[in-house]
Amino acid sequence: MLGGQSVDVETWLRSLGLGQYEQAFRDNDIDEAVLITLTAEDLQEIGVASLGHRKRLLMAIAALAGAHDAEGSPPLGASAQRPLAVAKEQAERRQLTVMFVDLVGSTALACRLDPEEMRELIRAYQDRVAGAVARFDGHLAKFMGDGVLAYFGWPRAYEDDAERAVRTGLCVTAAVAGLSTPSGETLAARVGLATGLVVVGDLIGCGEARERHVVGEAPNRAARLQAMAKPGSVVIDEPTRRLVNGLFEVEDLGPTRLKGVAEPVSAFTLLIEKVGMCRFDARSAIVRPLVGREIELGLLLQRWHQARAGAGQAILLIGEAGIGKSRMVRALMDAVHEDDHVCLRYQGSPLHTDQALWPVRQQLGFAAGLASDDDAQTRLTKLALLLRQAVEVDADTVALIATAAGMAEADPAWAAAAPRKRRERALDALLDQLLGWARQRPVLVIIEDAHWLDPTTLELFDQALDRTVKAPVFLLFTSRPDNLPSLSADPRVMPLPLSRLSRDAITRIAADAAGSTLPADVVEEGVTG
Repeated sequence: MLGGQSVDVETWLRSLGLGQYEQAFRDNDIDEAVLITLTAEDLQEIGVASLGHRKRLLMAIAALAGAHDAEGSPPLGASAQRPLAVAKEQAERRQLTVMFVDLVGSTALACRLDPEEMRELIRAYQDRVAGAVARFDGHLAKFMGDGVLAYFGWPRAYEDDAERAVRTGLCVTAAVAGLSTPSGETLAARVGLATGLVVVGDLIGCGEARERHVVGEAPNRAARLQAMAKPGSVVIDEPTRRLVNGLFEVEDLGPTRLKGVAEPVSAFTLLIEKVGMCRFDARSAIVRPLVGREIELGLLLQRWHQARAGAGQAILLIGEAGIGKSRMVRALMDAVHEDDHVCLRYQGSPLHTDQALWPVRQQLGFAAGLASDDDAQTRLTKLALLLRQAVEVDADTVALIATAAGMAEADPAWAAAAPRKRRERALDALLDQLLGWARQRPVLVIIEDAHWLDPTTLELFDQALDRTVKAPVFLLFTSRPDNLPSLSADPRVMPLPLSRLSRDAITRIAADAAGSTLPADVVEEGVTG
């Protein structure tokens, strides 16, 4: 028992999105008593090979321990404490997305339930929230009874902290909705998210009340937005909406007056994630002219024409974040727009590197027109209609692909097959689809952010390189140089690095964006910055 509460280790793993380790935990007899003592070395020993997964587990263990400290939980091992020790002693000025979570109706519940029952319920609620925060690498700041405060952007910052916070909020509301009282009453959480500049890091309080303090408007705004959210929903402010623009459907609540905030605040209720092919297209309403990349575009077009003639091609476009890889992809697509061809687009994601075939799931879902409210049979029917446009497939194959890509529950027809056999058959079926399209017309396959592809998706495209050598297929990958995918070493893949633009190109881009010629000192800062 942790702090007097039973923890279901397998459910806890699934809440972190790491359910693939359930068997490893069972095989090594890791129960609730052992869980709190695990170290990084222990996790590696039982088969958690991914550094990111080990860190995620250690952060979740630390958060779990924090929720139970008041009950005298066993101390964490030194290794498990490391992720929480990265905070600096001096305060820092940071942009944070702050999340405030509240359990709906907790006061009324406390009046109706026995104190022991209420205690168990609060513990379960806190565990669900802590698991979601850890899953997306947020920082669990503190528990305040039925309230939870978390930061995204400190102590470790990511380029997509706002998106991580939004996904955490949606995950929290879904996870809490799975809890119920002893009488069967379903629970609900409200979540508020706000983004802004803060000063974070000062230590305040003493003993068990010692914590890192955050000064700024964002925490107060997040708490107020949470209060106006409907049960089971997430409300975000305008800065957060801008940062995730195009990735999620939102409902505009209009200008809202919040207590303690002088000016009205624009607020939005999160609805669902948009299923799309490209983060660049989702976030770029205006596409500027391509400048300074004529040679690279010419090479891409040359390889496209070779592929159209039946000689399969593959190029890996390499460049640091923001240098223009997605803009190059868009330029190629625009240049071949009038050619008779099929375009298949896949998008890697830093939040789904542990989900097999997640980019395939997104591509198929978008192409098949799946909706969030489709039932299981409707999803399979739509998927079958899409797949049969390329090659004839039976119902079992459709179910196999849907299951492998996480679009449907495990199909009984394949339940008894070994996981490796199911994966091999699913990859074969997906490659048959690709070749089926190629028999009809040339195929342009775009795989963006390949540095974030999961191992199964990488295996799929590695096999695609083999099977498209003599097919009219052009595979175009994009990747950052600091985390190149394993297929970058394949001799069949031509690397195409993108260097920094020339001074003249930067000047032309800046003038186009500004609508006029900029002062020389402003251009110089852009060139040297």
